[in-house]
Amino acid sequence: MTLLIWFAALALFAQLASIALVIAVKLRHREREHRPSARPPVTLIRPICGLENNLERCLASTFELDWPVYEILFCVSRADDPAASLARRLIAEHPHIAARLLVGEDLFSANPKLNNVVKGWRTARHDWIVMTDSNVLMPSDTIERMMARWDSETGLVCSPPAGTEPENFGARLESAWLDSFQARWQLFADAAGFGFAQGKSMLFSRQLISHLGGFERLGEEVAEDAAATILIRSVGLKVRLVHQPFPQPLGRRDIGAVWKRQLRWARLRRASFPVYFLPEILIGGALPTAAVIALAATGTLPAAAPLVYLAAWYAGELLLARTYGWPSEWRILPAMLTRDLLLPALFVTAWFGSGFEWRGNAMTVADNDNTRSARLRKAVARTRDKAREKARALVTARSH
Repeated sequence: MTLLIWFAALALFAQLASIALVIAVKLRHREREHRPSARPPVTLIRPICGLENNLERCLASTFELDWPVYEILFCVSRADDPAASLARRLIAEHPHIAARLLVGEDLFSANPKLNNVVKGWRTARHDWIVMTDSNVLMPSDTIERMMARWDSETGLVCSPPAGTEPENFGARLESAWLDSFQARWQLFADAAGFGFAQGKSMLFSRQLISHLGGFERLGEEVAEDAAATILIRSVGLKVRLVHQPFPQPLGRRDIGAVWKRQLRWARLRRASFPVYFLPEILIGGALPTAAVIALAATGTLPAAAPLVYLAAWYAGELLLARTYGWPSEWRILPAMLTRDLLLPALFVTAWFGSGFEWRGNAMTVADNDNTRSARLRKAVARTRDKAREKARALVTARSH
């Protein structure tokens, strides 16, 4: 019984302490947000594939950024993709913005997204490159917020998606997963100095990536964000996060599709970072609440203890969501509860099987060849000091 008490207590402490730290960082930077001293030209790469919810709105936001010089490269694999017609129309409607549609793919990796956007990387006219998925809204200060996080110790800046505007329970479930759970822990890791990439929105220095072996290195893992994290960390640089994640308007979502998406991400995390994936079984409210229920059933704790425990657990999450402007109305609470009930099943399922589907492409985490990653880490270790010098030089050059 003592073990169960300690487990429940430590789980609640981790829940509330992580939330408190993330809120504190948010409030601190709301009052004193750092502004980049220079505004260099930037290339925006947006991969597109098929029509999806809020696609026109998300792509149109690319043309409304408050930045002096930038170009937009929409990347699509096939000319007959319906999203290509939308991109062409938006380009025609905004002739004052340098924008192009690039068609085709280079099958150099197991990742269809990388095979699509590599042509954009090679075509980009500028050394600072932002790669943003098609279903993410780009606020007018997107580039400014990403540049503000770059310093001499940085090798990559990214933003997790913030699930917004849910219109049904499936979307609220996805919002509960993306926001007060995944984004919270990612922001917590960043605040603790262990930031990791999330592929929705990423800012790269092409000079730095070229110095480390080129864009093709991101194909060393099935997920490009995992490969980017390994690459940047291996040379002693940091992955930074923007302080306010960029929104992903959800609309309506199918619960089955939400589950498949979370399972895909879980299997990718398990394949790329197995040691970090193991503790995921301990986070979420299901297991510690079950421990409190067992303690109450045996009379060790009062009968009302489970309700008090749940109230404390989710009050913290609701406060976090409200602080960040994420969905926080009462209807998000059942979604949070459902998410936590599914987390143990997700963890177990992630260890069995390796296949998943991404935008119609059958993939497997077995494509994640760890021997290639080992070779990458060994090769890059030899350039650690030079890479850190390159990162400092980039900051110095940008400030002039």
